[in-house]
Amino acid sequence: MSERPSHARDADQLLPRLTRYLDYFQAVGEVGKALTKNLRVDDVLTTVGRSLSQLLRPANWSLLLVDEQKQELYFKVAVGEAAPMLKDLRLKIGEGIAGWVARYREPVVAARVSEDPRFSPRIDSISGFKSSSVICVPLVCRDRVVGVLELVKDAADPEPYGAEHLELLTPLADFYAIAIDNARTFERVQELTTVDEWTGLHNARFLLRFLEDETRRARRYHHELSIVFFDLDRFKTVNDTYGHAVGSALLRHVGQIMKTCIRDTDRAVRYGGDEFCMVMPETPKAGALVMADRVRTGLSSTPYLTEGNAISVTASFGVATFPADGADGAAVLGAADQAMYVAKSGGRNAVVDASAPR
Repeated sequence: MSERPSHARDADQLLPRLTRYLDYFQAVGEVGKALTKNLRVDDVLTTVGRSLSQLLRPANWSLLLVDEQKQELYFKVAVGEAAPMLKDLRLKIGEGIAGWVARYREPVVAARVSEDPRFSPRIDSISGFKSSSVICVPLVCRDRVVGVLELVKDAADPEPYGAEHLELLTPLADFYAIAIDNARTFERVQELTTVDEWTGLHNARFLLRFLEDETRRARRYHHELSIVFFDLDRFKTVNDTYGHAVGSALLRHVGQIMKTCIRDTDRAVRYGGDEFCMVMPETPKAGALVMADRVRTGLSSTPYLTEGNAISVTASFGVATFPADGADGAAVLGAADQAMYVAKSGGRNAVVDASAPR
């Protein structure tokens, strides 16, 4: 059998490289579009995932963002078999390869993590994943690290990450950083118009957008989402007895109690008048019922003090969960509202489950 001409062999070698570069430019184009048209963090992160899948096809990867107040990294996106175990984990800046990259702003390629002194086994020990090779790049914008992007392989993958992977990923990381920073800045500006000035809680405008986003995320990742809706009992009597100024101050008092009860991932909202709610992502009904009763107890046991008067306040609560109590955020909110009215009619100062028999 005759040997193939050299130009044919060269063409065979060139084709994979051309395909790779074509994929690269398509991925860059996708991220470029995200910079100009997407101003929502979730939309930008969807683009990041799509471009990564197109270019490097990682089975396991994470995008960690910086919590500047706590000087920690938290998992904003986690894809792969260990993903469910990572959502609530945090890394100190400097901890592990990702923490090192965030601190020193330099990329790392570890063909074998067992030989890299920067690798920390803590996350593997919690998640049960066995990391063998890692590539991690910083996301830097405006001379500030906004996060890191980390791709991980396990021992079953025979090809470790190398310099050629870093060559593809590093330019994309610059685009990712700009897109994420722009989206987060836009969201911070939006928050200025979605906060209730009197209580410091979020307002109804924020609630509708947040519910839409979180319901979409819950549907995508098969999580539950719970809503606690409550209304103060006999609030009109407070206004009639002490005046509207005291009534308004009491609303602020309610907001402060809510803030002490909720978790970082929850959102407290003044829905309107003396109606409030809490949105609790990734929270089943049982957890939401506990939270509702915690706030109920906090209100009933902490009177508002004004001019020598101790004004006691109670509230009636309804709790509903997606998807069991509604197909979308609006339906779940409505179910929680209806359950609240059941609590009112049943004697007030109570918590009612929207799914409970009536």
